Amino acid sequence: MTDMAPEPDLRAGLEAILLVVDEPVAEMTLAQVLERPTHEIGKALRDLSAEYTASGRGFDLREVAGGWRFYTRAEYATLVERFVRDGQQTRLTQAALETLAVVAYRQPVSRARVAAIRGVNSDGVMRTLVTRGLVEEAGTEPESQAVLYRTSSYFLERMGLRDLEELPELAPFLPDDMESLEEQK
Repeated sequence: MTDMAPEPDLRAGLEAILLVVDEPVAEMTLAQVLERPTHEIGKALRDLSAEYTASGRGFDLREVAGGWRFYTRAEYATLVERFVRDGQQTRLTQAALETLAVVAYRQPVSRARVAAIRGVNSDGVMRTLVTRGLVEEAGTEPESQAVLYRTSSYFLERMGLRDLEELPELAPFLPDDMESLEEQK
């Protein structure tokens, strides 16, 4: 018996990797990651693709743009479209609205700064706002290397604004002693 761990199943490894990619992955890249010959990777990918088609799965494994990626089957396009469209029309939670307001008025802003302003961890909410396309990355903070976020053009579109200058003034909604609150931080 050897000390070496058993090699992961090639097909399962390919599926695991392909589930997380957002663009086609070349066979050579997969071969390097899985430490297998390229021809073996190519055969396994073609076999998986044929298996998914033969079993009538709702997804397909296709070779496109020099790589491989999962896609939904064309015959389910209306279902997927309905799901995506309905998901985008759901209302934002109070936490999401608060976080979006902080980003809109303080941008570019890091997640840590948003959390400090709101007084609660906002990581999950930020991910939701990024997924919905309302917030996007805007570089990194030079000192801490923290990712900075800003509102997107989709945010402006949804809010009916030409630019951020059209955001309403916050002053009427803030307490009179705002300066003393800022000094305490």
